[in-house]
Amino acid sequence: MTTDMLRYATLSLSLPDGVREPTFDLFDDSPAVSTTATRYLGPTENGRHVGLSDVCGDLAVARDLLESDDDVLEYNVAGTDGRGVVYAHHRSVGPIKELLDILYRHDIVLEWPIDHRGRERDSAVQFTIVGTDEGIHRATTEIPDVVDVTVERVGGVESKAEADPTLTDPQAALLDLAVEKGYYEVPRRTTQRALADHLDVAPGTVGDRLQRIERRVMTAYADRGDDW
Repeated sequence: MTTDMLRYATLSLSLPDGVREPTFDLFDDSPAVSTTATRYLGPTENGRHVGLSDVCGDLAVARDLLESDDDVLEYNVAGTDGRGVVYAHHRSVGPIKELLDILYRHDIVLEWPIDHRGRERDSAVQFTIVGTDEGIHRATTEIPDVVDVTVERVGGVESKAEADPTLTDPQAALLDLAVEKGYYEVPRRTTQRALADHLDVAPGTVGDRLQRIERRVMTAYADRGDDW
């Protein structure tokens, strides 16, 4: 049994210009569709990977992009009204495979889903890992130079549990902005499009995140019952 302290670290990951990551970059060049979250990405046989992602925008465009990508072996897109889920088998996943291998090698747990901030911060994605002090230290020192990783915050798992874990940083930032701009006032003083313009993201991304925020907040409210 180890006595090494259990910690979490929230990281932001981006790739330099010219380095392509199929699972994250597939829709980045399209104004019609974007990935909002990766629910899961893991290895299958023969070095391939399977992923499940949330997308928003034109799902027909998403299908066309998947169909034309040589790294995508098979796929399925499900959804309506501009929001969907993409299930895809990838031939390779670029630098992300090496990053995942490092995490698994040091017994680091990757928390899903991974939130995508694509057009907000130069294709950066944010994710949280959990492991021992030693494991996290070793893993972060082995991250390849081709992957640009910024440590957003580090803390004990206990402190993370005491904080509100239900919203990602981008979701919390959007909620703060929505409240500040009067989105939840009656009558509303702003729109989803205005919020999207302020954050430099697609209106569909704002709508998707607000829906997730509201679902989580209302679920937490219902679970607490008379304690509120």
